[in-house]
Amino acid sequence: MGKPKRRGLEFSEKQRFLFKWWCSEDFRGYDGVICDGAVRSGKTSCMALSFLVWSMGRFNGRNFGLCGKTIISLRRNLLTELLRWAQKLGFTVTENISKNYMDVDFGGRRNRYYLFGGKDEASASLIQGVTLAGVLMDETALMPRSFVEQAVARCSVTGSKLWFNCNPDHPYHWFKREWIDKAAVKNLLYIHFDLSDNPSLSEAVIKRYKRLYTGAFYERFVLGKWSAAEGLVYPMFDERKYVCGELPEKYERFVVSCDYGTVNPSSFGLWGFSGGIWYRIEEYYYDSAREGSRRTDEEHYGALEELAGERDIDYVVCDPSAASFIQCIKRHGRFRVTAAKNDVVSGIRRTQDFIREGKLMISRECSDILREFSLYRWEEGAGRDCPVKENDHAMDDLRYFVSSLEDSGGRGFAVLSV
Repeated sequence: MGKPKRRGLEFSEKQRFLFKWWCSEDFRGYDGVICDGAVRSGKTSCMALSFLVWSMGRFNGRNFGLCGKTIISLRRNLLTELLRWAQKLGFTVTENISKNYMDVDFGGRRNRYYLFGGKDEASASLIQGVTLAGVLMDETALMPRSFVEQAVARCSVTGSKLWFNCNPDHPYHWFKREWIDKAAVKNLLYIHFDLSDNPSLSEAVIKRYKRLYTGAFYERFVLGKWSAAEGLVYPMFDERKYVCGELPEKYERFVVSCDYGTVNPSSFGLWGFSGGIWYRIEEYYYDSAREGSRRTDEEHYGALEELAGERDIDYVVCDPSAASFIQCIKRHGRFRVTAAKNDVVSGIRRTQDFIREGKLMISRECSDILREFSLYRWEEGAGRDCPVKENDHAMDDLRYFVSSLEDSGGRGFAVLSV
C-alpha cells in the first residue's frame, strides 16, 4: 500500500506515528493507545485508518468493535471518512446497515466490524457476549464507564489491542483519572494532539476555532487541556450586543419553550424568527415562593395561551420531566408539543455557539432571563461539569429551545407529538 496523504498534504509527524505505532519495534508491545487533544486535530481519522490496517494485517476471521456515543455519530464522525480511505487502499467493504456491522476483505482475509453506541448505562448490555480481537472507541469521554469497561472486557483474543480517542473534559473525569493518568500502568501508549498536528487545517480555520471558544472550552477544544469549567456559564453574553430595545415587526415563525416547576419557578419563552435571528419576544416567569401560592397545570396553561396570543406557534418544547403539564397541553389540542432534550452540558455548549454566532437576541423587557444570564454559574469542585441549580429556570427553557433546533442555522424543526 502507498503512503496515505490528506488533501495533497503528508500526514503530520504525530499522525504518521499513530498510523504505524503497532508495527514499531519499540512500541508494538503496548496493549493499546489513547489519543486526546484539540478538536479537529486529526486524531480520529488517522486512528480509524490505523485500526483498520492493523486489524486486517494481523487477523483473519475475527470480530472487532467500533464504538461511538451513538451509532449515528459514529457513522458521521468516523465511518464515512474511513470507508473512503478503505476504498482508496483496495479494501472491499460490505455493509449490513440494518444489523450494524460491516465485513472487510483484503489480501484473502476477511474480518467483521460491529458498530456499537454507548449513550447510557444500559448500553453496556449491547456489547455483552461478543468476543473481540480489538476495539476502537471514538468520543470515549462521552460514554458511560460501564460501557467502556464492558467493551474492554470483550477483547480476549490473543494479540488484541485497545484504541481510545476523545476530546478533553473535566480533569476529574473518570476516563482521565482511570485511563489517561494510569496509561503507563495499563501498558497503554498515550498521544496528545493539538491543532498544529493536523496539516489539513489552514491558518484561517485554526484562527476561527480560537475565536469561537472562551474559558474552559477554549482550553479543552483549542488547547486540548483537561480543564474545569468555572465562572459564568455564558460569559460571552454581552447585553450591549444581544439585548434589543426594538423588536422586528414581522416574524417568519414562532416557538415557545417551557421550564416547568411547582415548588421551583416556571419559565416560558416566546421566540420569533426574523432575518436569520431568533428573538425572545416575551416571557412568563412564575415563582411560587415569591408569589406565595402555587399554580396548577391549568393555570400555567392559561399563561401559555396568553403568551402565545393569536400567533401561529410551530411547537412548544417543554421540560421533559413535566409529564402532567405536557399532557395538559395535549388535552387542549391547540399546540403541538415535544419533550425537550435534556443533555445539560451538550445543550449549554450548543447555546454558547448559538450566542457567539449572533443567532439570538433578547428583548429588554425579558428581565428574568437577563437576570439569570448574570447569575448562572458553574459549580465549583463538583468533579464534573455541572451548573449550580439556582437561577437556572429561564436558562433551562433557553437551552430546551436551542436544543430543539435541528440545524446550526437555527431554523430547524422538532419531532412533535399531538
